[in-house]
Amino acid sequence: MHFNTLEPFRQQVYGCFERSRDALFNLCDALASEPQARSLPELSLSVFFERRWPSVYEALQDGRINVERLRSVFVQALIAGEAADKPVWLGIDSSSMERLEAVSNQDRGMIYVPNMPHATKPISVGWQFSTIMLLPEQPSSWVGVLDQQRIGTKRTAIEVGITQLRALLPQITRPVILLADRWYATAPFVRACRELHCCALIRLKRNRRLYRAAPVRKPKQRGAPCKHGPLFQGTRPETQGTADAQWEGTDEQGKRVVVSCWKRLHLREAPEEEVCVIRVQRDAARDSKRDPKISWFIWTGKEDIPLEQVRPWYRKRFSHEHGYRFLKQDLLWTQAHLRTPEQVERWSWLVACACNLVLMSKHLGLAVLRPWESTQRAVTPRQARRAMPGILQQVGTPAQPPKRRGKSPGWRKGRARTPAPRFPVVRKPKPVPKTSRKRA
Repeated sequence: MHFNTLEPFRQQVYGCFERSRDALFNLCDALASEPQARSLPELSLSVFFERRWPSVYEALQDGRINVERLRSVFVQALIAGEAADKPVWLGIDSSSMERLEAVSNQDRGMIYVPNMPHATKPISVGWQFSTIMLLPEQPSSWVGVLDQQRIGTKRTAIEVGITQLRALLPQITRPVILLADRWYATAPFVRACRELHCCALIRLKRNRRLYRAAPVRKPKQRGAPCKHGPLFQGTRPETQGTADAQWEGTDEQGKRVVVSCWKRLHLREAPEEEVCVIRVQRDAARDSKRDPKISWFIWTGKEDIPLEQVRPWYRKRFSHEHGYRFLKQDLLWTQAHLRTPEQVERWSWLVACACNLVLMSKHLGLAVLRPWESTQRAVTPRQARRAMPGILQQVGTPAQPPKRRGKSPGWRKGRARTPAPRFPVVRKPKPVPKTSRKRA
């Protein structure tokens, strides 16, 4: 890759901005090349933002982005260049954007806040976003953002994730392997992966109930046919029986690893979709919440998964967490305080553009290291981002220079100043138990 390969990508991204495109594109360049800025007004001080600081908020308020076209540009630039038989590793997860005291923000809901003290409830108020990332072969922060979508208070992360997959996967011609956390081990998500011909390796709660195939119906048997067979549960060893396949080996530390697989199981809500349940036992684990000795997974692919590859494959998913950290700590994803959900969604797409621009510059091999940073380690996105000013200066920008608009007339004399409307926090109702539904 050389500098000229970045120019078509930037031209295509610029064409996806339908309104206020020049200001939006300047803001994207400033975000990708200004590591010292910690707020939106500070981004306007970048040499690549040719306008004044009010244009930052005007672009996010009045701008329009063609999301479908931008999604296609990301897929074409990040995926289409590889071999046709090489699998694409995708990760899907949701992240929160805390807005506890922003009472003028609409459609705020209850969100989960990790890493809080045990004496505090791990909940707050804000927005939630679902992200699909392109994961690297080796776990690192070099991820690409393929889709960003806000999870409204009337929808769930599963529903939004399925919508994203249906819009994204038809554009990918290579085989796709999806890695997800245990919250996605649900019947609708498994059914959607089968419909889209997508193989998914999903972590499973150890107490999750699955069932074997239903027994064969006897001749002249009365009543409705049975849908489920014997129970299978990870916390009850008496329900597991003998594994259909097993592999035993060692990990990087030379410790024993045993991977067992049970086939032809299904979730209660989707008896027609058979999955494989996989158990990974590691002797080197500390048996803590973050490092358990026994981990459970489900595999939705029709072909058998190589058992020796279960643990290395799922380790790629942790790049998704590193990508979230880069978006939040470096690209200011959660630090932009905007008024409406639509503005936050536009800002999220700009953050995705900046992240993918830094990823495409990785092959140039340019980075700026601090005196205390080791030259023997692999280059990180943060180090490569410091070299973006020189790259953007050579590539140029398709944005047009600003035009003077004259002096603003200001606030009209006698016009009343009304405070911004306040919106309550949306709290989802508790699910009704199945027993209460039957009685009703």
